[in-house]
Amino acid sequence: MHRQQHLKNHSREALRERFRADGLPAYRADQVLRWLYVQAVEDWSAMSDLPLALREQLAADWQTRALDCVHVARSQDGTCKATLRAHDGAVVEAVLIPEERRQTLCISSQVGCPLACSFCATGALGFARNLTTAEIVDQVCRMQELLDPDERITNVVFMGMGEPLLNLPAVAEAIRILTDPKLFALAPRRITVSTAGVVSRIEALLDIAPVHLAVSLHAPTDAVRDVLVPLNRRFPLADLIATLRELDGVSPRRPVFFEYTLIDGVNDSERDAERLVALLRGLPCKLNVIPMNPHPDAPHGPPPSAVVDRFTARVHAGGLRVTLRRNRGTDIDAACGQLAAREAAAAVDRAVSPG
Repeated sequence: MHRQQHLKNHSREALRERFRADGLPAYRADQVLRWLYVQAVEDWSAMSDLPLALREQLAADWQTRALDCVHVARSQDGTCKATLRAHDGAVVEAVLIPEERRQTLCISSQVGCPLACSFCATGALGFARNLTTAEIVDQVCRMQELLDPDERITNVVFMGMGEPLLNLPAVAEAIRILTDPKLFALAPRRITVSTAGVVSRIEALLDIAPVHLAVSLHAPTDAVRDVLVPLNRRFPLADLIATLRELDGVSPRRPVFFEYTLIDGVNDSERDAERLVALLRGLPCKLNVIPMNPHPDAPHGPPPSAVVDRFTARVHAGGLRVTLRRNRGTDIDAACGQLAAREAAAAVDRAVSPG
Protein backbone atom coordinates (compact mmCIF):
# COMPACT_ATOMS: atom_id res chain seq x y z
CA MET A 1 0.00 0.00 0.00
CA HIS A 2 1.20 3.49 -0.84
CA ARG A 3 0.36 4.56 2.71
CA GLN A 4 3.08 2.27 4.02
CA GLN A 5 5.86 4.46 2.60
CA HIS A 6 8.06 5.85 5.34
CA LEU A 7 10.26 8.90 4.91
CA LYS A 8 12.91 7.59 7.28
CA ASN A 9 13.46 4.50 5.14
CA HIS A 10 15.26 6.70 2.62
CA SER A 11 18.58 8.50 2.57
CA ARG A 12 18.51 12.02 1.13
CA GLU A 13 19.52 10.95 -2.37
CA ALA A 14 17.05 8.06 -2.34
CA LEU A 15 14.20 10.34 -1.24
CA ARG A 16 15.09 12.93 -3.88
CA GLU A 17 14.78 10.18 -6.48
CA ARG A 18 11.40 9.08 -5.07
CA PHE A 19 10.08 12.63 -5.11
CA ARG A 20 11.23 13.12 -8.70
CA ALA A 21 9.49 9.88 -9.68
CA ASP A 22 6.30 11.28 -8.11
CA GLY A 23 6.62 14.49 -10.13
CA LEU A 24 7.88 16.63 -7.26
CA PRO A 25 10.99 18.82 -7.32
CA ALA A 26 13.91 17.08 -5.64
CA TYR A 27 14.53 20.07 -3.38
CA ARG A 28 11.24 19.35 -1.65
CA ALA A 29 12.83 16.18 -0.28
CA ASP A 30 15.64 18.31 1.18
CA GLN A 31 13.08 20.58 2.85
CA VAL A 32 11.17 17.66 4.37
CA LEU A 33 14.30 15.94 5.65
CA ARG A 34 15.54 19.19 7.17
CA TRP A 35 12.32 19.40 9.17
CA LEU A 36 12.62 15.77 10.25
CA TYR A 37 16.25 15.60 11.26
CA VAL A 38 17.47 19.16 11.85
CA GLN A 39 14.32 20.72 13.31
CA ALA A 40 13.01 17.43 14.79
CA VAL A 41 9.53 18.18 13.43
CA GLU A 42 7.34 15.25 12.36
CA ASP A 43 3.99 17.08 12.09
CA TRP A 44 3.25 17.89 8.46
CA SER A 45 1.15 20.90 9.43
CA ALA A 46 4.19 22.54 11.06
CA MET A 47 6.39 22.33 7.94
CA SER A 48 5.65 25.93 7.11
CA ASP A 49 7.85 26.37 4.02
CA LEU A 50 5.86 23.71 2.14
CA PRO A 51 2.65 24.71 0.32
CA LEU A 52 -0.50 23.58 2.12
CA ALA A 53 -1.65 21.40 -0.79
CA LEU A 54 1.74 19.66 -0.87
CA ARG A 55 1.66 19.06 2.88
CA GLU A 56 -1.75 17.45 2.55
CA GLN A 57 -0.54 15.28 -0.34
CA LEU A 58 2.58 14.17 1.52
CA ALA A 59 0.65 13.50 4.72
CA ALA A 60 -1.62 11.16 2.77
CA ASP A 61 1.31 9.28 1.21
CA TRP A 62 4.11 9.26 3.75
CA GLN A 63 4.64 8.39 7.40
CA THR A 64 7.08 10.39 9.53
CA ARG A 65 7.27 8.36 12.76
CA ALA A 66 8.21 4.68 13.12
CA LEU A 67 8.50 4.18 16.89
CA ASP A 68 6.88 5.32 20.10
CA CYS A 69 8.58 5.34 23.48
CA VAL A 70 6.70 3.10 25.93
CA HIS A 71 9.05 2.92 28.90
CA VAL A 72 12.12 4.80 30.10
CA ALA A 73 14.43 3.66 32.90
CA ARG A 74 17.12 5.97 34.26
CA SER A 75 20.07 4.62 36.20
CA GLN A 76 21.84 6.27 39.10
CA ASP A 77 24.95 6.42 36.89
CA GLY A 78 23.09 8.46 34.25
CA THR A 79 22.44 5.64 31.80
CA CYS A 80 19.00 5.91 30.19
CA LYS A 81 17.35 2.86 28.65
CA ALA A 82 14.11 2.95 26.68
CA THR A 83 11.78 0.40 25.19
CA LEU A 84 10.33 1.54 21.88
CA ARG A 85 7.30 0.07 20.13
CA ALA A 86 6.82 -0.18 16.37
CA HIS A 87 3.46 0.05 14.60
CA ASP A 88 3.08 -3.74 14.57
CA GLY A 89 3.68 -3.97 18.33
CA ALA A 90 7.30 -5.14 18.09
CA VAL A 91 9.47 -3.86 20.92
CA VAL A 92 13.14 -2.87 20.71
CA GLU A 93 15.59 -1.19 23.04
CA ALA A 94 17.94 1.77 22.89
CA VAL A 95 20.35 2.95 25.57
CA LEU A 96 21.86 6.40 26.12
CA ILE A 97 25.22 6.36 27.89
CA PRO A 98 26.36 9.80 29.05
CA GLU A 99 30.05 10.51 29.40
CA GLU A 100 32.00 13.65 30.13
CA ARG A 101 32.22 14.94 26.57
CA ARG A 102 29.80 12.78 24.64
CA GLN A 103 26.42 11.12 24.56
CA THR A 104 26.67 7.61 23.16
CA LEU A 105 23.52 5.90 21.92
CA CYS A 106 23.37 2.12 21.61
CA ILE A 107 20.73 1.06 19.09
CA SER A 108 19.16 -2.17 17.85
CA SER A 109 19.02 -3.58 14.33
CA GLN A 110 16.61 -6.50 14.78
CA VAL A 111 13.65 -7.50 16.94
CA GLY A 112 15.31 -10.14 19.05
CA CYS A 113 18.30 -11.96 17.57
CA PRO A 114 18.77 -15.22 15.63
CA LEU A 115 22.28 -15.95 16.92
CA ALA A 116 21.32 -17.39 20.34
CA CYS A 117 24.56 -16.50 22.12
CA SER A 118 24.37 -18.35 25.41
CA PHE A 119 25.10 -15.38 27.70
CA CYS A 120 22.89 -12.80 25.96
CA ALA A 121 19.43 -11.73 27.15
CA THR A 122 18.42 -10.82 23.60
CA GLY A 123 19.31 -14.31 22.40
CA ALA A 124 16.84 -15.71 24.91
CA LEU A 125 14.07 -13.72 23.20
CA GLY A 126 14.55 -15.49 19.87
CA PHE A 127 14.22 -13.70 16.53
CA ALA A 128 11.09 -11.95 15.25
CA ARG A 129 12.15 -9.79 12.28
CA ASN A 130 14.58 -7.25 10.93
CA LEU A 131 14.06 -3.60 11.71
CA THR A 132 13.43 -1.23 8.83
CA THR A 133 15.75 1.68 8.21
CA ALA A 134 13.04 3.96 9.60
CA GLU A 135 12.89 1.96 12.83
CA ILE A 136 16.68 2.09 13.18
CA VAL A 137 16.88 5.83 12.54
CA ASP A 138 13.86 6.59 14.71
CA GLN A 139 15.68 5.18 17.74
CA VAL A 140 18.03 8.14 17.39
CA CYS A 141 15.12 10.55 17.02
CA ARG A 142 13.22 9.21 20.03
CA MET A 143 16.27 9.09 22.28
CA GLN A 144 17.33 12.61 21.30
CA GLU A 145 13.97 13.75 22.70
CA LEU A 146 15.02 12.46 26.13
CA LEU A 147 18.04 14.78 26.26
CA ASP A 148 18.08 18.40 27.31
CA PRO A 149 17.67 20.85 24.40
CA ASP A 150 21.35 21.82 24.49
CA GLU A 151 22.55 18.20 24.42
CA ARG A 152 23.11 16.13 21.29
CA ILE A 153 23.79 12.49 20.60
CA THR A 154 27.45 12.45 19.57
CA ASN A 155 28.13 8.74 19.00
CA VAL A 156 26.01 5.83 17.78
CA VAL A 157 26.88 2.19 18.34
CA PHE A 158 25.01 -0.70 16.71
CA MET A 159 25.39 -2.93 19.77
CA GLY A 160 21.78 -3.34 20.84
CA MET A 161 19.38 -6.13 19.95
CA GLY A 162 20.23 -8.15 16.85
CA GLU A 163 23.11 -8.83 14.48
CA PRO A 164 23.55 -5.75 12.24
CA LEU A 165 25.23 -7.60 9.37
CA LEU A 166 22.22 -9.87 9.01
CA ASN A 167 20.18 -6.73 8.28
CA LEU A 168 22.82 -4.96 6.25
CA PRO A 169 20.64 -3.17 3.63
CA ALA A 170 18.63 -1.36 6.33
CA VAL A 171 21.72 -0.71 8.46
CA ALA A 172 23.57 0.66 5.44
CA GLU A 173 20.81 3.14 4.60
CA ALA A 174 20.64 4.18 8.25
CA ILE A 175 24.39 4.87 8.23
CA ARG A 176 23.97 7.02 5.11
CA ILE A 177 21.30 9.06 6.92
CA LEU A 178 23.30 9.38 10.13
CA THR A 179 26.45 10.51 8.32
CA ASP A 180 24.76 12.87 5.85
CA PRO A 181 26.20 16.34 6.58
CA LYS A 182 22.78 17.90 5.89
CA LEU A 183 20.92 15.53 8.23
CA PHE A 184 22.39 14.08 11.44
CA ALA A 185 25.93 15.02 10.34
CA LEU A 186 27.71 12.37 12.42
CA ALA A 187 31.26 11.68 11.33
CA PRO A 188 31.71 8.00 10.34
CA ARG A 189 34.32 7.66 13.09
CA ARG A 190 31.53 8.35 15.58
CA ILE A 191 29.60 5.28 14.46
CA THR A 192 30.53 1.76 15.52
CA VAL A 193 28.91 -1.38 14.13
CA SER A 194 29.29 -4.58 16.11
CA THR A 195 29.12 -8.06 14.62
CA ALA A 196 29.40 -11.52 16.10
CA GLY A 197 31.49 -12.38 13.05
CA VAL A 198 29.41 -12.57 9.85
CA VAL A 199 32.63 -12.80 7.87
CA SER A 200 31.05 -12.67 4.41
CA ARG A 201 29.55 -9.19 5.01
CA ILE A 202 32.27 -7.33 6.91
CA GLU A 203 33.94 -5.86 3.83
CA ALA A 204 30.57 -4.75 2.44
CA LEU A 205 29.89 -2.89 5.68
CA LEU A 206 33.15 -0.97 5.51
CA ASP A 207 32.48 -0.10 1.86
CA ILE A 208 29.46 1.94 2.99
CA ALA A 209 31.45 4.38 5.13
CA PRO A 210 34.63 4.30 7.23
CA VAL A 211 32.77 3.44 10.42
CA HIS A 212 34.44 1.64 13.28
CA LEU A 213 34.14 -2.14 13.33
CA ALA A 214 33.57 -4.02 16.58
CA VAL A 215 33.66 -7.80 16.81
CA SER A 216 32.00 -9.74 19.62
CA LEU A 217 34.79 -12.23 20.26
CA HIS A 218 34.23 -13.63 23.77
CA ALA A 219 36.57 -16.62 23.45
CA PRO A 220 40.09 -17.36 22.17
CA THR A 221 39.32 -20.90 20.92
CA ASP A 222 36.73 -22.44 18.62
CA ALA A 223 35.78 -25.02 21.25
CA VAL A 224 34.60 -22.34 23.68
CA ARG A 225 33.31 -19.88 21.09
CA ASP A 226 31.18 -22.57 19.42
CA VAL A 227 29.21 -22.74 22.67
CA LEU A 228 29.10 -19.04 23.51
CA VAL A 229 28.58 -17.77 19.94
CA PRO A 230 27.05 -20.54 17.79
CA LEU A 231 27.70 -18.48 14.64
CA ASN A 232 31.34 -19.51 15.12
CA ARG A 233 30.49 -22.94 13.73
CA ARG A 234 29.80 -21.26 10.38
CA PHE A 235 32.59 -18.67 10.57
CA PRO A 236 35.35 -20.10 12.79
CA LEU A 237 38.03 -17.98 14.41
CA ALA A 238 40.69 -18.70 11.78
CA ASP A 239 38.43 -17.37 9.00
CA LEU A 240 37.31 -14.38 11.05
CA ILE A 241 40.79 -13.25 12.08
CA ALA A 242 42.24 -13.88 8.59
CA THR A 243 39.52 -11.69 7.06
CA LEU A 244 40.18 -8.90 9.56
CA ARG A 245 43.92 -9.01 8.86
CA GLU A 246 43.26 -8.53 5.13
CA LEU A 247 40.91 -5.53 5.41
CA ASP A 248 42.27 -2.36 3.83
CA GLY A 249 40.34 -0.22 6.29
CA VAL A 250 42.01 -1.65 9.39
CA SER A 251 45.06 0.25 10.63
CA PRO A 252 46.54 1.55 13.89
CA ARG A 253 44.46 4.71 13.37
CA ARG A 254 41.34 2.66 12.73
CA PRO A 255 41.70 -0.55 14.72
CA VAL A 256 39.20 -3.35 15.16
CA PHE A 257 37.44 -3.21 18.53
CA PHE A 258 37.06 -6.62 20.10
CA GLU A 259 34.37 -7.13 22.73
CA TYR A 260 35.23 -9.84 25.22
CA THR A 261 32.56 -10.65 27.80
CA LEU A 262 34.32 -12.21 30.76
CA ILE A 263 32.38 -15.17 32.14
CA ASP A 264 33.16 -16.93 35.38
CA GLY A 265 34.97 -20.22 34.80
CA VAL A 266 34.37 -20.18 31.05
CA ASN A 267 36.81 -17.79 29.35
CA ASP A 268 38.56 -15.99 32.21
CA SER A 269 41.69 -18.04 32.97
CA GLU A 270 45.28 -16.89 32.52
CA ARG A 271 45.59 -19.53 29.81
CA ASP A 272 42.64 -17.92 28.02
CA ALA A 273 44.41 -14.58 28.26
CA GLU A 274 47.57 -16.04 26.74
CA ARG A 275 45.61 -17.63 23.89
CA LEU A 276 43.87 -14.32 23.25
CA VAL A 277 47.19 -12.50 23.00
CA ALA A 278 48.47 -15.08 20.51
CA LEU A 279 45.28 -14.92 18.45
CA LEU A 280 45.30 -11.13 18.04
CA ARG A 281 49.03 -10.43 17.93
CA GLY A 282 49.97 -8.09 15.09
CA LEU A 283 46.37 -7.12 14.26
CA PRO A 284 45.62 -3.42 14.85
CA CYS A 285 43.01 -3.71 17.56
CA LYS A 286 41.68 -2.63 20.93
CA LEU A 287 40.22 -5.12 23.39
CA ASN A 288 37.24 -4.20 25.54
CA VAL A 289 36.98 -6.59 28.49
CA ILE A 290 33.45 -6.56 29.92
CA PRO A 291 32.53 -8.55 33.03
CA MET A 292 29.28 -10.28 32.19
CA ASN A 293 26.13 -8.37 33.05
CA PRO A 294 24.06 -11.08 34.80
CA HIS A 295 20.41 -11.63 33.92
CA PRO A 296 17.81 -14.27 34.86
CA ASP A 297 18.01 -16.21 31.57
CA ALA A 298 21.78 -16.68 31.62
CA PRO A 299 23.47 -19.92 32.74
CA HIS A 300 26.61 -17.91 33.51
CA GLY A 301 27.77 -15.05 35.71
CA PRO A 302 30.65 -12.57 36.01
CA PRO A 303 34.00 -13.57 37.55
CA PRO A 304 35.21 -12.16 40.87
CA SER A 305 36.89 -8.76 40.61
CA ALA A 306 40.31 -10.26 41.31
CA VAL A 307 39.94 -12.61 38.34
CA VAL A 308 38.83 -9.74 36.09
CA ASP A 309 41.85 -7.66 37.10
CA ARG A 310 44.26 -10.56 36.65
CA PHE A 311 42.91 -11.38 33.18
CA THR A 312 43.07 -7.75 32.07
CA ALA A 313 46.61 -7.35 33.38
CA ARG A 314 47.73 -10.49 31.56
CA VAL A 315 46.45 -9.43 28.13
CA HIS A 316 47.91 -5.96 28.66
CA ALA A 317 51.28 -7.47 29.53
CA GLY A 318 51.04 -9.49 26.32
CA GLY A 319 50.98 -6.29 24.27
CA LEU A 320 47.27 -5.78 23.59
CA ARG A 321 45.59 -2.41 24.01
CA VAL A 322 42.92 -3.23 26.56
CA THR A 323 40.14 -1.38 28.34
CA LEU A 324 38.19 -2.77 31.27
CA ARG A 325 34.63 -1.64 30.75
CA ARG A 326 32.58 -1.74 33.90
CA ASN A 327 28.86 -2.39 33.47
CA ARG A 328 26.54 0.60 33.29
CA GLY A 329 22.92 0.73 34.34
CA THR A 330 22.85 -2.47 36.37
CA ASP A 331 19.99 -1.02 38.44
CA ILE A 332 17.76 -0.69 35.34
CA ASP A 333 18.22 -4.14 33.74
CA ALA A 334 20.76 -2.76 31.28
CA ALA A 335 21.78 -6.10 29.80
CA CYS A 336 20.62 -6.05 26.18
CA GLY A 337 17.14 -7.52 25.83
CA GLN A 338 16.07 -7.38 29.47
CA LEU A 339 13.56 -4.55 29.20
CA ALA A 340 12.22 -5.91 25.92
CA ALA A 341 11.72 -9.29 27.58
CA ARG A 342 9.89 -7.62 30.44
CA GLU A 343 7.69 -5.64 28.06
CA ALA A 344 6.92 -8.77 26.02
CA ALA A 345 5.92 -10.62 29.18
CA ALA A 346 3.72 -7.70 30.23
CA ALA A 347 2.05 -7.72 26.81
CA VAL A 348 1.24 -11.40 27.21
CA ASP A 349 -0.18 -10.73 30.68
CA ARG A 350 -2.35 -7.93 29.30
CA ALA A 351 -3.60 -10.17 26.52
CA VAL A 352 -4.63 -13.05 28.78
CA SER A 353 -5.84 -11.09 31.80
CA PRO A 354 -9.64 -10.78 31.98
CA GLY A 355 -10.79 -7.17 31.98
